[in-house]
Amino acid sequence: MLTIPLTAFVTLVIILVIANLSSGEKKIEHKIERLYASDDPQFLRSMGLLLGPPVVSGNRFEMLLNGDRIFPSMLEGIRSARKTITFETFIYWSGEIGEQIAHALADKAREGVAVHILLDWVGSSKMDRRYLEILRDAGAAVIQYHKPHWTGLGRMNDRTHRKLLVIDGQIGFTDGVGIAPEWTGHAQDEKHWRDTHFRVAGPVVGHMQAVFMDNWVKATGNVLHGPDYFPHVDPQGDGLAHMFSSSPSGGSDDMQLMYLMAITAATHSIHLASAYFVPDKLTINAIVEAAKRGAKVQIITPGKRIDTHTVREASRACWGDLLKAGVEIFEYQPTMFHCKLLVVDEYLVSVGSTNFDSRSFKLNDEANLNIYDRDFARQQTATFADDIRKSQRITLEAWMHRPLSEKLIEKFVWMLDTQL
Repeated sequence: MLTIPLTAFVTLVIILVIANLSSGEKKIEHKIERLYASDDPQFLRSMGLLLGPPVVSGNRFEMLLNGDRIFPSMLEGIRSARKTITFETFIYWSGEIGEQIAHALADKAREGVAVHILLDWVGSSKMDRRYLEILRDAGAAVIQYHKPHWTGLGRMNDRTHRKLLVIDGQIGFTDGVGIAPEWTGHAQDEKHWRDTHFRVAGPVVGHMQAVFMDNWVKATGNVLHGPDYFPHVDPQGDGLAHMFSSSPSGGSDDMQLMYLMAITAATHSIHLASAYFVPDKLTINAIVEAAKRGAKVQIITPGKRIDTHTVREASRACWGDLLKAGVEIFEYQPTMFHCKLLVVDEYLVSVGSTNFDSRSFKLNDEANLNIYDRDFARQQTATFADDIRKSQRITLEAWMHRPLSEKLIEKFVWMLDTQL
């Protein structure tokens, strides 16, 4: 018979496990009815009103392809700062690029720039502790998000997966890049990953800053505001955009809602690049219906060169209905494919930290930038086509005749999809 203290301990463990594996919110359970197409003004109106801040105009966007273009641009942005830098990221590991960014941020802090850094505790576990000393000694405010503490054990599985860098409230960087050697270079070999990041200028940077502030307040209790963080920003282009976020503590289904709304409104094409593609049944059905009504659907995921093989097995387990509906699925071959991109009807471009899986949809803190710009969308589909040329298409026949051992593994890991 269990003693009372042991029983209490076991009960506490069970409660904590349940708390960490669920968001506590009601999830989307029913398909979204198709009431309009992506070219209907109602699409833009609904996306803005349902997902968060309304769409704003006057923005300019620049695509940064792989580390050789991403990191120089980020470092240039940091070194140009005059008043404030806010930086939130999941992955920050040791290596030359991590050291360069730490020193660049520290230099600005010593110059008197207010530097605020929010690092996920799990994602920065491989970070050289010396970087933290460099930053803090220079006067930067550095917080490790959801570092284990007995008062917050129920939040252990709530990680910030957001990638945001905002300079003076006027220039922003976002998408999926981590601060680690794997993201450097130009995807030239399997040790250097394929990824894209985006530099943004214009009023929508205020949305990006607000998303950073959401977690900064949660982590510190301190509200950063005023013109140094939220200045008036003149139009920098003519692009329409908004940034929105999701979190288990509020609006955990917003990302999946966005994907479902966009897919449901698609008429001609869906281009989806996803580092971790493990859709649930509701999302699979939405993609299948889009393909059946004539939309050309193409999906790129990582091939055998992937950092988490369990995710790949779970992904492949759910491809049957998609392939039967005519969805074209490709596995990127040269190296790990870490891109996160959705383009609908060469109009909507959604980029950010969100993976196409339950962990991003339900558990992580995520942030996506939605851009409504046909010229920019065509640029993204051209890059997408170049990635397809470096990928292997998976046919229905090949998928059905994969080895039995692979099928058994896939079925097992798909049962864990809420944690992948």
